[in-house]
Amino acid sequence: MSAAAADRCPRCGGAFHCGIGDAGPCACTGVALGAALQQQLRAQFSGCLCLPCLQALAGGAALRPADRESPGPAAHTDAAAPRSA
Repeated sequence: MSAAAADRCPRCGGAFHCGIGDAGPCACTGVALGAALQQQLRAQFSGCLCLPCLQALAGGAALRPADRESPGPAAHTDAAAPRSA
């Protein structure tokens, strides 16, 4: 696994790169999370969450994704893929 995908999101299990230690700002700094939600996240998870999960949470998603039984990178792909009827 490359250094760019060395972290695992504790919410969805997907691989991602936490950029907090990078020279530029991490992408997560652009996601607005309220103080109460930040407190809940600190209580529920250790470490950083991936950008798609942070964006979903900022949009009102549940702290734990509904499809928690099958965590992994596909969780992001499935959520972003358009559904056909």
